[in-house]
Amino acid sequence: MEFLLKPLTLLTFFPLLGVLLILFINAEAKNIIRWVALITSLITFGISLWVLAMFDASNVNLQLVARYDWITVAGWNIQYFLGIDGLSILLVLLTAFLTPISILSTWTAIEERVKDFMIFFLLLEVGMTGVFLAQDLFLFYIFWEFTLVPMYFLIGIWGGPRRIYAAIKFFLYTMAGSILMLLAILWLGIYGGTFSVPDLIAQGNIPADIQWWLFLAFTAAFAIKVPMWPLHSWLPDAHVEAPTAGSVILAGVLLKMGTYGFVRFNLPLFPEAAVRAAPWIALLATIGILYGAMVSYAQADVKKLVAYSSVSHLGFVMLGLFAMNPQGIAGGILQMINHGLSTGALFLLVGMIYEQTHTREIKVYGGLWKITPVFGSIMLIVSLSSMGLPGLNGFVGEFTILLGAFGSKAINNTAYAIASALGVIMAAVYILYMFQKMFLGPQGEIVDEVKKHGHGLRDLNWREIVTVVPLLIFIFWIGLYPKPFFALMAPAVEHLVGMLPIP
Repeated sequence: MEFLLKPLTLLTFFPLLGVLLILFINAEAKNIIRWVALITSLITFGISLWVLAMFDASNVNLQLVARYDWITVAGWNIQYFLGIDGLSILLVLLTAFLTPISILSTWTAIEERVKDFMIFFLLLEVGMTGVFLAQDLFLFYIFWEFTLVPMYFLIGIWGGPRRIYAAIKFFLYTMAGSILMLLAILWLGIYGGTFSVPDLIAQGNIPADIQWWLFLAFTAAFAIKVPMWPLHSWLPDAHVEAPTAGSVILAGVLLKMGTYGFVRFNLPLFPEAAVRAAPWIALLATIGILYGAMVSYAQADVKKLVAYSSVSHLGFVMLGLFAMNPQGIAGGILQMINHGLSTGALFLLVGMIYEQTHTREIKVYGGLWKITPVFGSIMLIVSLSSMGLPGLNGFVGEFTILLGAFGSKAINNTAYAIASALGVIMAAVYILYMFQKMFLGPQGEIVDEVKKHGHGLRDLNWREIVTVVPLLIFIFWIGLYPKPFFALMAPAVEHLVGMLPIP
């Protein structure tokens, strides 16, 4: 009983209670199923706030630990080991925050097999939360792989016309990298005699040449998930074909599992290899920033534009993490949160207009603001956030990352920071191009049809506004007063930097 009442266990597995309740509800009672899923996710968010209230940011050690022997056989001791610290607290909160918002967005968008959809969505929340809390490598790998299954079905059943192709591509790409990571995990377990991440870090006795190969094996899994250039080709297909709620969670949380993996495992477990790889990771990150921005500008499909923008934005995160100084790493972690808020909001808004018009072609939307001023106003705020306007959340993260990259001894090359700064300008180009074409340009086919027939397109309703407003609050909060967010992670970031053998 004590095991079940541990705060982190409760936070991780509470959505299973919603799954059990939904299993006993008639599939035709769609609204009841929706409410059960929404209330379950809201209670889970409440539990995450309870965890936050108990969290001590000044303590760099793992907190609220739940640690029990789980599998003990032939000298192997695999543990059920959950813990939270300043490196993971914000990502756990983001997961719990975005899940009810995503479920609310499906209220009218998902009509087929609602029962199955909500079950898969709540199971996905269990897996994502577990990834950010697991401190045993074997347990982490189980949660990591588990997230593939519900996301595969969310894309493959409720996605667009090419949903099967996108779902299989997503599954195979992630699985390919994960196999290499599994081999590295097995080596660590045998060599270190434990799968406990804190214990392996404390041992610190992995030979430098072995570290390099282990680093590459973990990087294969994490770089595909981020995704880093040139391993990104699965992402646009998955985003475009996924239902709106799936795109929000994919951008907001699932991609962060990759960047989090670098912070939690690659940097502290393989510090010599990480320092050696830093200039190369920075190079790939910079290419991703510029490539993602250029390809975004070339898109005719607004959802694909937002999808490719993630390649650019996550490039900034990787640049910050491998700057390997407090500014870069803190900026990288905060930018994970910022991307989840801004890009999640963009996918929500694109889904809301698509639900009415059933097209995502930018060219048909000219002059949209005249008909949907509330939608246009919210879209403008989120777009400015995504391109890093001062006063909004994106600017704080990008500025801190560039500050870290300029002064990075690990990267030791300001050219990457200068080139990445161009990515900020390029983001403004493709974001403003999209907004101008859709909202301010000459009348497109959609607006023409509305004016001819006098109906066919409405502004946001109260449910849609309620769905987006929480994201707007945090977009302004982080942009205007980011101190509380930095304070949560600062001691843990400083501790991590102290473990890195930076010349």
